[in-house]
Parts: sequence; structure tokens; C-alpha cells
Amino acid sequence: MAKVKNILFIMADQLRWDYLSCYGHPYLETPNIDRLAQKGVRFDRAYVQSPVCGPSRASCYTGRTTFSHGSTWNQVPLPIGEWTMSDYLKPAGMRTAVVGKTHMTPDKEGMERLGLKADTAIGTIMSQPGFEPFERDDGLHPDAGLRRRGGKLAYNDWLREQGYDGENPWHTWANSAEGPDGEILSGWHLRNSHLPARVAEPHSETAYMTDRAMEFIAETGDQPWCLHLSYIKPHWPYIAPAPYHDMYDRNQFLPVHRSQKERETSHPVIQAFYEEAVSKTFSDREARERVITGYMGLVKQIDDHLGRLFAHLEESGRMNDTIIVFTSDHGDYLGDHWMGEKELFHEASVRVPLIIYDPCEAADSTRGQVETRLVEAIDLLPTFIETMGMEPPYHRLEGRSLSPLLHGKAPDDWRKAAFSEIDYAFYNVREALDIPASKARAYMIRTEQWKYVYFKGFQPQLFDLENDPDEFDDLGTSPDHQDIRADMQDLLLDRLTDRKNRVTQTDEAVLKIRAGEGSSGIMIGVW
Repeated sequence: MAKVKNILFIMADQLRWDYLSCYGHPYLETPNIDRLAQKGVRFDRAYVQSPVCGPSRASCYTGRTTFSHGSTWNQVPLPIGEWTMSDYLKPAGMRTAVVGKTHMTPDKEGMERLGLKADTAIGTIMSQPGFEPFERDDGLHPDAGLRRRGGKLAYNDWLREQGYDGENPWHTWANSAEGPDGEILSGWHLRNSHLPARVAEPHSETAYMTDRAMEFIAETGDQPWCLHLSYIKPHWPYIAPAPYHDMYDRNQFLPVHRSQKERETSHPVIQAFYEEAVSKTFSDREARERVITGYMGLVKQIDDHLGRLFAHLEESGRMNDTIIVFTSDHGDYLGDHWMGEKELFHEASVRVPLIIYDPCEAADSTRGQVETRLVEAIDLLPTFIETMGMEPPYHRLEGRSLSPLLHGKAPDDWRKAAFSEIDYAFYNVREALDIPASKARAYMIRTEQWKYVYFKGFQPQLFDLENDPDEFDDLGTSPDHQDIRADMQDLLLDRLTDRKNRVTQTDEAVLKIRAGEGSSGIMIGVW
């Protein structure tokens, strides 16, 4: 078997961990993803650094937690000084590119300060962030937004070549249905999520991005590569092309996961999130069922196209020298806990699927295994670096390589808690609570038994996952659990103070400087 020299990093946007058959969904069959799990390791408890697209992805790309790298929400640029995936993999001679979504915003101020232009080679990489934009497409192109960006979209150009007319066929064809009188029924309206998109399935976003990924692999040839294939779906607009739009009905949906007791909470932040429009909409049964019809179809479509991609890798011999990762950037409430979207720290939102196939012989002993240790999204980058034969620079990286878990050599000192955080300053919730933007922050720490959520300026939440796996009973103010909350807050404080902020100097270099002070002639406090 050849040495691993390529990385295929697949991410599906807003995919819940429990919407795959290998994770236990009883009706949504995903045989291609399941086969990948049989060839690799399925991580049962993987958590993202923030349950929002942009910051979650930035953590994957930098190996650092959200308030360490500073891109705390979708419109917040990643500071230009942050190292990204390509910076770490470049020494291995890898071509690092993206097909699909990154949801990252360039640090234009930082680039201008350094005299970097976006239309130069280095400027393009710095603004992408770190990826060659082989087919960068964040998949959110409402008409007004597309016009502000000059109206240019490669997918739209391709759709027009296939015969789809209009200013923005992404919207009017790929993400809209058609009414009985030929009217356009926009996929932005959840009432249309159960209808077929107007576009033919081979021309849909998932099919197109899969084709582009195979084109990249073929074009790159024998040069080592890292491809971030970042599927736009099953993120909203929730609308699937035929035949995927009506493959599933309400008899095949997971039952809604919520209790009336949750609605009676006195927690101000949680109550404010309940009042968000998206939460009210998803609390309605009909809205939820129409969305899940499209959502499940979009997941099934991704699995089918991954089957095409994996067959391509087999035929080209790349399956033998490519490590493959399949994951998501966060989940989707889909009406669970009386909410829609993501943002908070219930399992439906912060827990994601993670499957890793490592073709090297060292991984033979773990093939098909389910790993139950707590892992985080920031563990992926150090895994990639170590897989390429390099030493992860842990003075910057806050994750930990998963290679020992893939190779059956799990260390005794593996982490005992998973961590996530959110900057909710950008939501109506902050205005409803009347708090400053800098105080709209929340942090989660989750151990084997307990999940503790600290809201800056508000009471915490505490869930006993052993006795309340549904996360219905908030013990955040329970007098009987005061000691547990104190212990969890201490654990959270340890994690917060463990952030890697001295990024320009390794611990070894610090010790060397200290050891050399005597011979430098510098004398402090000598009599």
C-alpha cells in the first residue's frame, strides 16, 4: 500500500450527526458514507468549536478555537496573521484547494496594511483563506447579494451553458420550485421545501461540486494535494431536485425532540432564542415536516454523489494514498428543543458526524471501529500535518492529532472534556437582552456525564447527560448541584486559560532563551 500523500477533506454544511444510517437513522440510508465508516473509524462524539458556519470552519482551517483565531461569526474576517491549512501543508509540497464553501471573509484591512492585492497570487490565497479557489462557492446567492458582488458566479455561468436562463439561475432554477401556472416558488420560503427544484438533478449544486472535485483530482495528477470538498447542502435553502424531493415522508422522520418543561425555563438567553422567528417557525409541525422532507433528500443526494466520487478514487488508484475525512460544520435543530437553525449547545447543534479513512497499514487494526472518546474539530489539522510526516506545531495549534486513535494507540491522557463557544452579538437575541456586543458570549464544556454552559452575565446551564440524555432538565440553578457547577466552571476556566496565544515562539524556544540568559551578559538583580 502506498504512503499517504493526499487529503480529501469533505464537509457537508449543517448536517446533523444523527442523519446518517451509520449513526443510527432508521430510514435515511447512506450506504456510501457507511462504507467509508467501515473502511475507517467513525467518531461517535465529535464536537465543533462553534455551532455557526464561519467560526466553526475557521477553527477547522486554523486548528484554533474561535476566540483564539478571532473570526467569531460569519462576517468577521480571519486576521491575516493566522496560519491556515495551506501554510501548514505547503512544506509537504501539497496543492491545497477548495471546491464549495468556506464562508470566510478576507481581512481587507490587514491586506491593505501589508500592501497585498487580491488579484495577485499571494493576495488570492490570503483572501480565500489559504485555499486555492478552484471552485469557491458559499452557496448563498440571493439576487440583491449577487448584484452587490458584481453578479459573477461560476455556477450560474455553467447553468446558462446548460440552457437555464435568467439573471440568477442559482435562485430561480437550482433553489426554486415551479407552481402550477409556471410561477417561481422560491426555496427561501420553507413552505416550498417539499417541492422539487426546477433544475435537473445532474445540474444541481451537489452534482456540480462533485464533478468539479473530480476535475481537480484529475488535473492535479501525481502532485500531492489537499482538497476541501465543502458541500453547500443540506444547508438552507432546503430544496432538493427530483427524485430526492419526495423520497421521505412524515412516517420516516425522527420524532421531534422537545418537552414542555423546556418552554417554562426562566433562562433569559434561552427564552430570547425561543422568540427568534426561525424558532417559532420550526416549532410548527407543518413547517418542520416540509423542511425535513427536503433536508433528508439533500443528505441522500450527497451520499449518492459521494459514491461517484469514491468510485473515481478507486479507479484512479487514489483510494490507496488519500486520507478521507467526512464531517459537518455544525448540526441543525430542525424543531428540536423548540428551535431552528443552530447556535446553541444541544447535541443536535454542536455534535457532528466525523468519519476518517486512513489507507496506511498502521490503521488496519481500527477499520470499522466506533471511537467514543471526545474529539473536536480542531483535531483535524494536526492530524493532517502528522499524516504528512511533519510535527504539528502545538505552540499554535490547540487541537490534538487523531492519528493515535486511528492507529489503535490511544493515549491514556486523552481529553476528558469537549469545548465550544459562540459570539451571539449578531442576533436579535442580544438586542432583546439589551447587552453590549462584547458581552454576548457563551461557552460550553462537556464531560462524560455533564454539560455546562456559561453565559457571560447570566445564569449557567447544567445537564446530567447520564440521567437526562435528552437535555430537557436544566440544573443550572439547582441547589443540589452547586458543587458540580463549581467543578465544571473550574474545568471551563482551565480550558479558557489553555489557549495558545504565544504563537510566534515555541515552549522549547522559551526555555532555550531562559537557559542562555547567563551567558548573554545580562544581569538582573545581581549585588
